[in-house]
Amino acid sequence: MTASARGHHPLLGITFVVAAACCFATMDTTVRYLGAFFSVSLVLWARYGLHAAIMTLWIALSPQRSFRTTNPMFQIARGALLAFSSAMAFAALRRMPVAEFTAIIMLTPVIATVVARVWLKEAVAPLRWALVAGGFVGALIVIRPGSGIVGWAALMPLAAAFSNAGFQIMTSRFAPHEDPFTTNFYTGATGVTIATPILLANLLDPIAVLSAAPTHQVLALVAVAVLGTAGHLLLILALGKAPASTLMPFQYVQIAVAALAGFVAFGAVPDGWGWLGMAIIGVCGAASAWLNVRVAAARQRPVSAVQVDTIAE
Repeated sequence: MTASARGHHPLLGITFVVAAACCFATMDTTVRYLGAFFSVSLVLWARYGLHAAIMTLWIALSPQRSFRTTNPMFQIARGALLAFSSAMAFAALRRMPVAEFTAIIMLTPVIATVVARVWLKEAVAPLRWALVAGGFVGALIVIRPGSGIVGWAALMPLAAAFSNAGFQIMTSRFAPHEDPFTTNFYTGATGVTIATPILLANLLDPIAVLSAAPTHQVLALVAVAVLGTAGHLLLILALGKAPASTLMPFQYVQIAVAALAGFVAFGAVPDGWGWLGMAIIGVCGAASAWLNVRVAAARQRPVSAVQVDTIAE
C-alpha cells in the first residue's frame, strides 16, 4: 500500500496508535501486579507463547498470509533482541512505578541514534545529538541517582531500551522485505523458544504453579499476552491508515496512560520532577522517532508496520 493510500484515514490511524498505547500501558500495569505472584520467566513464557498461538491461528485463517520468511536469521535475531527487552522490562516492573518505567523505555528512538552511530557508523546531525542529550537529561531527572525513588532498577529498562534500539535498526534494514504479520508471528515463536528453557530451568512444574493459582491471576497472565499481541497488531493496522511520520509522536501517549494506570491500580503518582523528566523524554523521543521515519522516507525505503513499533514488550 502506498503512502498516499495510507494517508486517507489519519484520524483512524491515530486512534489505532492511541489504542495500542493503552494496550501496552495496561499490559505493563498487569505485569507489575503479577510480579507479586509469578516469576519473570513464567510471565515471559506466557506472553510469547500465547502471542505465537494467536498469530499462528491468525495466519492459518488468512489465505493471503504465509509463515514463509525470506530471511530466517533476521527473524531469529530480531525476536531474540525483543525477548531480551521484554525480560528486562518485566523484571524492572517488579521494582519500579509503571509511569517512570514507561518513560525510560520510550528513550528507544533516542538511543537508536547512538547505536546507529557506533554500530553502523552513520553520520549524526547536531539536532539529533541535542535530542539524545535531552532524552538522557530527562532520564536522569526521572531516575535521580541517589534519591532512592527508582534506584538501580532503572538500569533494566535502560538495558531494554538499548536492546530495543538494536531491534529497531535491524527492523529498519530487513522488515520492508517481509510480511509484517509473518514477522509478528516470528516475534512470538522466537520469544517462546527462548523463554521455554529459561522457564524450565527456574520453575520445576509450571503447570502445577498455574493450577494452584487463583483464576483471576491466570486470567491476568492471559491478558498480558492478549494485550501485547493486540498492541502490535494495532500498530500494523495504524500504518495502513496513516503515514508513519504522522503516527510516531502519538505513541508517546503511552507515558500519560501508564501514569493514569499506575495511579488507578497502585495509587502511584509521579512527583513534579518526575513529570518534568517524562515530558522531556516524550518530546525528545517523539522528535527522534519522527526524524527516523523522515530519513527512511528520504532514502525511499519502505516503512514497515513493525518499524514504527518502539515498544519493548
